[in-house]
Order: sequence, then structure tokens, then C-alpha cells
Amino acid sequence: MRLAVLRLPSLLLCALILSPSGHAADGWPRSVPGHERPLVLQHQPQRIVSTSVTLTGSLLAIGAPVVASAATMPGQRFADKQGFFRQWGDIAVKQDVKRLYSGEPNLETIAAEKPDLIVVSATGNDSAIAFYDRLSVIAPTLVINYDDKSWQQVERELAQATGNEAGAERSIQSYAQREAEVKAKLALPPQPVSALVYNPHAHIVNLWTGESAQGKMLVSLGFTLATPPERILRGSQRLKRKDIIPLSGETLATGITGRSVLMFATDDSGKAALLSEPLVAGSGAIRAGHVWTLGYDSFRLDYYSANHLLTRLEQLFSKS
Repeated sequence: MRLAVLRLPSLLLCALILSPSGHAADGWPRSVPGHERPLVLQHQPQRIVSTSVTLTGSLLAIGAPVVASAATMPGQRFADKQGFFRQWGDIAVKQDVKRLYSGEPNLETIAAEKPDLIVVSATGNDSAIAFYDRLSVIAPTLVINYDDKSWQQVERELAQATGNEAGAERSIQSYAQREAEVKAKLALPPQPVSALVYNPHAHIVNLWTGESAQGKMLVSLGFTLATPPERILRGSQRLKRKDIIPLSGETLATGITGRSVLMFATDDSGKAALLSEPLVAGSGAIRAGHVWTLGYDSFRLDYYSANHLLTRLEQLFSKS
């Protein structure tokens, strides 16, 4: 007992050192995986700026305090009039999330928001990784790689850095319950499936891999992903991204090997364009007309779009 009493002051001192508030249980400071070295966060972030429109949805879903976000081009297929993704744009408005810019990061506008955490994606068109050193001068900068993770894994990484673990688990468990309900209702189309995004103007297809968020979701629902020929797989290994396998020209003619095709990020107009693409005319799924579209908001998956995708799959493939 005497030893315990003697140790109490030192324990209190440690608690004061570990946390500015003096509460060690708060978990701050904390260290999280960083871009080049562990990122040490002294306190729970209160003003988060997201440079990745893809990651903003996950930040909103876990209840993180996002004050501002980068955007994509407004009013396009995936985006609302602000350039926020349609699946969560109305939520961003309710949360007073400020639109900062689209395209190349504007360091002045980011700094003007006085962030205590900046979130950057490692890959994708919305990546600001080239500006990492300059962003790190403004505020602690967290880099998240979403090309090899499910949206649930992305949420948990963001939650670890923002202290919103409870919010992340609520959204993940809510989705898991609904996924189980929908999975029980599905009568799957002919397997395996080629899951893809088609650009009719460039005549390019990007196949989702098993490491992509889309691929992981489909597999969890019982789908089997088709595998393109080995030479196409070898060629794709030169890419930095792990979530897609690009097809064009000759590889477009041979790379869609599934018995069914699931088209992400499009509607029936995209289906018509793919069916009229001469280079894919030899695909068995194309010849059989086993092609289904999953909507524009399936382009980037987060809690909101994953739930929308469940609804779409239930509509297309319900047993009843």
C-alpha cells in the first residue's frame, strides 16, 4: 500500500505530461502512421481541412470536424453544384463545410482556415501528395492511401487520427447489418463478374481489383471478381495504384473476361456506349447482354455511397 501511495504523484505527473488537459484517458497526444515518419498529434483535431474530396465523405460519416474541403468540378456526373460528391453533398451543407478549390491545392486558402489537421490522399486524381512538405508547414498532415483498402478501413484510419473511433464503428456496424440483410435477398447474376468504369470518349476501361473498395464490397456480398489474362495483370503491375487495372486497345478487347459486367460510375447511357464499343464485342458478357449499371455515386465508395450501392444491387438482383 505504501508503494502505491508513493507512486501516485508520479502517475499524476505522467498524466499531465501526456495530455494538455491532464487526462491521460483522453488519449492525447497520440502517434499515428505518417507519410515518412509517425505523425504525432498533440490534441484532438477541431478544425480539419480535407484536400481529398474522396476522403471528405468518410470524415463526415465518422463525425469528424471538417471545416473545409477540396472539391471536384461542379455539376458533373459525380458532383453537386459545389463540386462535392452527390452522396454526401447535402450533409456537407448542413455541416457548413466550406468549398476551398478544385484542381491544384491552394495553400493560401488552406492556411486561411487555420486547420489543426490536414488530410491528404496518397493516390488518385484528388491527391495532394506532391504538396505534402508545404502542407506540413501549415498544420500536421495525415496521408491516407485509399487504393488498397475498403471504405471501412479508411474510416478506421481517419478515426484513429481524429479521435472519432465511436463514430466510425457506428457507421461500420450500421452498414454491416444492412449488408447482411441485402446479401440474404440477392440472386447473383452469372459469375464471375467484371466490375469496371468505362470512359467512352477515351475508349478506356478501368477494372476494379480485389484490393479496391468496390472489389472488397462485391466479394463481401458473395460476388466473384473475374481475372483478366496474365499478361494484362503483369502490365498493370507497373502502376502505382492497386485498385484498378486499365484496359485500352488490344487489352480492352481481351480484358473483360467475366460472365457478367457491373458498370460503376454510370447509368444506362454508359451501358449503351459500352455495348456499342467495337473493341469489347467479343466479350461473352457483352454478347449475352449481361451488363448492369450501378449509378454515378458508386465512383468513390464511402459510408453513404456504399449504402446507395446496396440499394441499387437489391433493386437489380433481389430474389423476389
